Amino acid sequence: MTTPVCTSASNVATRTLPYVPYSSFASYVKARQPVLLRTARSLTANPSDAEDLLQTALTKTYVAWDRIEDHRALDGYVRRALLNTRTSQWRKRKVDEFACDELPEPEALPSSDPAEQQALHDAMWRAIMKLPARQRAMVVLRYYEDLSEAQTAEVLGVSVGTVKSAVSRALGKLREDPELSPVR
Repeated sequence: MTTPVCTSASNVATRTLPYVPYSSFASYVKARQPVLLRTARSLTANPSDAEDLLQTALTKTYVAWDRIEDHRALDGYVRRALLNTRTSQWRKRKVDEFACDELPEPEALPSSDPAEQQALHDAMWRAIMKLPARQRAMVVLRYYEDLSEAQTAEVLGVSVGTVKSAVSRALGKLREDPELSPVR
């Protein structure tokens, strides 16, 4: 006597699409996650959102892993996935933020200790986060990821001239930011 076997749709899908672990994907993620997380953090205002963004981009990369021909260009692929995912999130966002006259954080007092350096670092990030998304992405890729203008243009799918002009405008806005006056 044979025992009946349950053949639900999920069981059929599992049998037809077996899980194939990519050891090279796991090693790639292990090696590059800190750098990629830094990029994701620069695209979002919240560290938790950055982790979610990176997870989504890595999921998209894993799904396309066997179709990616040049694994030496994986960082560019993942950066593009990060930017595309963030752009999609931004377009779908619910506007539940509101502008206020003053920042909730107290202003840092000038000093020459590590706390001053951290305050300056935080002020720079707040100023960068005020930039429009496209300019912010270009500044982050150029100065934090240390990509050339040509590499930045390639990652974003724009011309080098567009990168130059957008970065120039972004740097002008950063120079005018009153919170960054101690830097000048």
